[in-house]
Amino acid sequence: MVKKTVFIFVVVFSFVAVSQEMRIGLFRKSKIAKVEMIVEKGVYEIFNDTAIICRLQEGEKVLLSYLSANVQVTKSGVIQGVASSFRIVPLMQNSVMELAPIQPALKKRHYNDGFEVSLEATSLKLINVVDMNNYLSGVIESEGGGGRHMEYYKVQALMSRTYALKNIQRHKKEGFQLCDGVHCQAYHSKLKHTPTIQQAVEATSGEVLVDAKNELVTSYFSANCGGQTCDAAYVWNTSVPYLESFVDTFCIHTRQATWEKRIKKSEWDAYLNKEFGLDKLGYELGDLKYNFTSDQRKAFYIHPSLGIPLRDLRQKFNLKSTFFSTRLEGVEVVISGRGFGHGVGLCQEGAMQMAFNGYTYQQIALFYFSNVEVIDYFRGNFFNQSIDQEQGL
Repeated sequence: MVKKTVFIFVVVFSFVAVSQEMRIGLFRKSKIAKVEMIVEKGVYEIFNDTAIICRLQEGEKVLLSYLSANVQVTKSGVIQGVASSFRIVPLMQNSVMELAPIQPALKKRHYNDGFEVSLEATSLKLINVVDMNNYLSGVIESEGGGGRHMEYYKVQALMSRTYALKNIQRHKKEGFQLCDGVHCQAYHSKLKHTPTIQQAVEATSGEVLVDAKNELVTSYFSANCGGQTCDAAYVWNTSVPYLESFVDTFCIHTRQATWEKRIKKSEWDAYLNKEFGLDKLGYELGDLKYNFTSDQRKAFYIHPSLGIPLRDLRQKFNLKSTFFSTRLEGVEVVISGRGFGHGVGLCQEGAMQMAFNGYTYQQIALFYFSNVEVIDYFRGNFFNQSIDQEQGL
């Protein structure tokens, strides 16, 4: 009996690994009232709740419009259907649809696979029902661009897949899994220009990072850590065991390793006095208020006892990172910074340099995340459930 159960799980998880779909909410920062959809590749059929209302060949288009309680589908000026929702289903793999919002007018985007269109409040809800590998390829190109080493794309695929699966229920109440913004992962289009990315995604298909408890890690990454990764507690007040702060020399000579910004002394004073009451202290800080040295990652400005989080200064003055030192020059506070982003987890420019130097994607992942392991997500689930079956759990 146990052998039959194990066989069933193998079949189920093999199928899921090959065909897993993601539901991604599109254009989430805009309220789309009208959108034109044009078939760029393949053939699509549009369904309402009960039947096919029309078929679209390559080059054909439809207009989807928000009505007071329905979505209207129009093709060549003729209304094809009116319903609360529609499914737009591809009839072949790697089909491509162009989405061109008309109201409001926005830049066109291109996406693989299928779609669902329904209503929310006073606009259309657009969902891309997309194969996991197609989704990740679009994410990686949106996040990291082209021209990178294969091993870098592999580690980014590992990070992005782990993130997607760990956060797969983030937008459950809204009817989809993840959105297209940086709040989830930037997903502005299908893969367009970099075939190497698709190869990297397929080469790592199903692979994720898990911690010592065999749980998916929180796969943070930033553009450049400035030569030292940041403790997660400095950013989000919560430590993460596998995200320790350590020196990273791979990114220190890259494009975003250093930066500088100047702020008026009066503006600096006004903020520190208003938000943290430095002018009400029982002692005089003097020039210490403007002269701060950060030769390693810190959480607070000047001294922890003053309670001035560096993350607050970063947000207020739109700084590239919290890894900076300050000095006073005349009527300006000069901020000399290192890195770009929060600095927690994988450093993208460091990872790019490691890949260029010959490190594998597994070595890069294990450099930035301690006490973790790369596993096949679906085989891992199968193994755990098989053990449960044998133990009668």
